[in-house]
Amino acid sequence: MKLKFLTVPVLVIISFLTQGCSEKHRLFVGGFNKPGENGMSVYEFDKSSGKLTSLAQVDVGPAPSYFCYSAGKQLMYVINEVMEFKGEFGGGLSTFRVDNTGTVFEKLNEMLIPYAGPCYISMSPDSGYVFIANYPNGSVAVVKLDDKGIPQSITDTILYNPGEPDRSHAHMIMNNPSGGRIYVSDLGLDRIMIYDFDELSGKLNLIEDGIEPLPAGFGPRHFVFNMEGTKLYVINELGSKVTVYDVNGEGQLRIIQTVPTTAPGYIENNYCADVHLSSDGRFLYGSNRGENTIVVFRVENDGTLELAGRTKCGGNWPRNFTLDPSGSFILVGNQKSDSISVFRIDKKTGLPLLPPQQYPSEAPACLKFY
Repeated sequence: MKLKFLTVPVLVIISFLTQGCSEKHRLFVGGFNKPGENGMSVYEFDKSSGKLTSLAQVDVGPAPSYFCYSAGKQLMYVINEVMEFKGEFGGGLSTFRVDNTGTVFEKLNEMLIPYAGPCYISMSPDSGYVFIANYPNGSVAVVKLDDKGIPQSITDTILYNPGEPDRSHAHMIMNNPSGGRIYVSDLGLDRIMIYDFDELSGKLNLIEDGIEPLPAGFGPRHFVFNMEGTKLYVINELGSKVTVYDVNGEGQLRIIQTVPTTAPGYIENNYCADVHLSSDGRFLYGSNRGENTIVVFRVENDGTLELAGRTKCGGNWPRNFTLDPSGSFILVGNQKSDSISVFRIDKKTGLPLLPPQQYPSEAPACLKFY
């Protein structure tokens, strides 16, 4: 009888552990699809093995190069990185309701975005707006959402260099962790802009000393804040460097460090792309297109960076990458080799471990877990 009573709890524990180890996540991948082909792929991700299983291919319009998701309303906001949308000059914003499986998308709305070529989208801190950055004619747009989360109207647009609009290339727009400031990276004009956002009017207002210049030719592309919002890490596409900033209480920036992303002696062309911090904040990751590596830095106690190493990306042209929710894997979208490389991460060194698992994916441009 004693053995019988002990068996039940043991079996419950084993069952619980087994379910936890085999927990699955949904990975969504947008890319530069060919005409007539679906641009969004949905995968099941096994967090214990890193295995990806294809679940669905979804038509979300042309060139869905970036997207964001409202969990509360189960809505996916997809930008269509095109110069003409529905026969008019401009880019596209397409909105879909996503079912509980993550595989069925119902189109709810389409909207023309001024100045064309949108390359980044994020949600406002109150989830009442989406922010969009447009690359070719550097600009940003603010789109108001109605009570159901459907895009309703454009409340603000900023064209950064009206006389020569193709000199500016806005590449990312996102709020800081507290939600108090909105940041825009301008690759063409080598600067970061910092705004206060008026949630009533939907307008962006440049703060005092809200333009932070970088050295000419750096080309700031993507950025990431530490959890506290006291440090900002900017990866520079053209300069192949990461710039580290102190962030003060007003959201203003001060450079404290600049470090190279490529190996010493590397002289071929390189274009940095994406940057992310590990969930525990101990490591910073960046992608090098050209050298085709993932560079890894240790984050020191003062927020500065120390090189941990570089790992080959497993393909060609690592445009975008993401870390899985457990922090055990890094998934790299290799645009020119039409593949996703899945690496297990060495928790001690932070480095991706070779060899990666490889999965086909057409011109992946954005990878996100939801």
